[in-house]
Amino acid sequence: MRLRSNTNKGHKYYAIVEDYRKNGKRTTRILDKIGNENKVIQLSEKDNLTINEWLSNYFENYKNNHTDNESTELLIKKNTNILIPLNKNCTFNVGYLFLENIYYSLKIDKIVKQISNKYKFQFDLNSVLSNLVFSRIIYPSSKLKTYELCKNFIETPKHNLENIYRGLSYLNKDLDYIQKEIYKNSKSIIDRNTRLIYFDCTNYYFDINEETDFQKYGVGKDKKPKPLVGMGLFMDGNGLPIAMNLYPGNENETKHLIPLQTQINEEYELENKETIICTDAAMCTDEIKKYNIKDGRAFVITQSIKKLKEEYKEKVFDDENWRIIDDKYNVYKLSDILNDDDKYNHYYDTIFYKIVQTETAHVKQDLIVTFQIKYKEYLKKVRDGQVERAKKKIQSTEKGMKIKLTTNQNDYRRLIKEEVKEVKNNNKKNKDNSNSLNDNNTNNKFEYSYSIDNSVIEAEEKYDGYYGVTTNINTDISEILKISKNRWEIEESFRILKTDFDSGTVYLSREDRIKSHFLTCFISLLIYRILENKLDYKYTNTKIIETIRNMNVYEEKDSGYSPAYTRTDLTDDLHEKFGFRTDFEIISYKKFEEIFKQIKE
Repeated sequence: MRLRSNTNKGHKYYAIVEDYRKNGKRTTRILDKIGNENKVIQLSEKDNLTINEWLSNYFENYKNNHTDNESTELLIKKNTNILIPLNKNCTFNVGYLFLENIYYSLKIDKIVKQISNKYKFQFDLNSVLSNLVFSRIIYPSSKLKTYELCKNFIETPKHNLENIYRGLSYLNKDLDYIQKEIYKNSKSIIDRNTRLIYFDCTNYYFDINEETDFQKYGVGKDKKPKPLVGMGLFMDGNGLPIAMNLYPGNENETKHLIPLQTQINEEYELENKETIICTDAAMCTDEIKKYNIKDGRAFVITQSIKKLKEEYKEKVFDDENWRIIDDKYNVYKLSDILNDDDKYNHYYDTIFYKIVQTETAHVKQDLIVTFQIKYKEYLKKVRDGQVERAKKKIQSTEKGMKIKLTTNQNDYRRLIKEEVKEVKNNNKKNKDNSNSLNDNNTNNKFEYSYSIDNSVIEAEEKYDGYYGVTTNINTDISEILKISKNRWEIEESFRILKTDFDSGTVYLSREDRIKSHFLTCFISLLIYRILENKLDYKYTNTKIIETIRNMNVYEEKDSGYSPAYTRTDLTDDLHEKFGFRTDFEIISYKKFEEIFKQIKE
């Protein structure tokens, strides 16, 4: 700790700084900004002191007030013949404190307080919500298990299990309000790019035997015969969630984009309502595009080449007039490149494009079609693997038995061709032979044989390497393609929710509580994304989550806590970004109280 002065733009400033080493290099952090020279002169004259005398006194007072009076070296006594206390937990997680810092920066505690005052209940709803959010990231599990696991946090929960279920019911009453206020508060701590908005939907399966008014049988992403709940998610151009909505699983996802988009445009006070909506081919409808050409809005929506009208397909597959981004003068024939080994290798990673003028019932648009050899070979490699799986399925299926086929584009069974042969059965005793299906009206049976359907493979190969995007934006092609390419971030958000946060583990039956469960998942996703941003996206999802999950401290009786985790570059970055440390050899109880206070200010 030392006193430092520096000059910036002709003005002299004073501060108290601390030197430390990071990654083997010496660096400095500012502990206290005293002020500029004019301010110090005024203060020193007021105390009838010279500048140097006043600065010296200030520095000594600061050291006295910021030096820990406890021993810097502790002797902890332990006995080899004394058992540890029965059923007493001595290890606590402190990784959640970084999440808690963001939670309070978003002022979620104040939002929850307003809800508590509104309904006049007595339990601590902030304790309920915060622990559900932190546990969803660190200990994803059922509500019962969450209640037990949140006792591992260094701060003792201020609620019981009953409060969790009651709290979920109250949170649902103001589900839209909570999302809106969190978005508004987030603008003060992180940049929100709402000029560009991404939208996508997913669904969640429920392991129940009968559907409800909310959990409905529908077409799920994985084709499972289970009731579903759908989720629509809006994300800004920086990869941060804006809002989500939930709907019964039997409803078409396309009907939920416009209402939610209208709501956030009206209620969220977006800095620029002239937004560009980017979404996948499932939303490539005339109604959605018609809505997004009004009031300065625009769209970038993926287009399935297979579903184009034949007149547009002819233009897409026309060999002529292909271009390369940033090359304004040359045009190319794809056949010249694909049939020449040298050119094939030279242009392997190159993205070619052409623009085809198309229109829907109400919208004129550009269809930007891209072609890449690398993408073509990738799709062929994926399909070749599926062909091998289909062959193994055919070989392993007993002769005459039936294979359940599908047209799902991601399922290898779409590549299997079925042939049915009717066999006359004169032996009534064999009527129920398990290797065949009997006609109920005859003694005949049907035998099934299977082979690879080469016609399906040939039809799919035609589209390998092509990708389509529709838009009404008149701008540089590279910008449009960049917007479309970044759609992976919302897909990654769903992966984080479902895989890392295990958001599909619900174990709730009431609709209001199910909705609140997904609200806690949404808040967890936002907080996690902000954490990624603060860490400059230097680390993978797995690395960040595993690190904060394993950041435990061990309580040394009557002394404080000692870290029980490995100090790494990531833990150093966390402490650096959030302004507190939990990685000293021993951290006193008093120091942790100061950290709690700092986080919640």
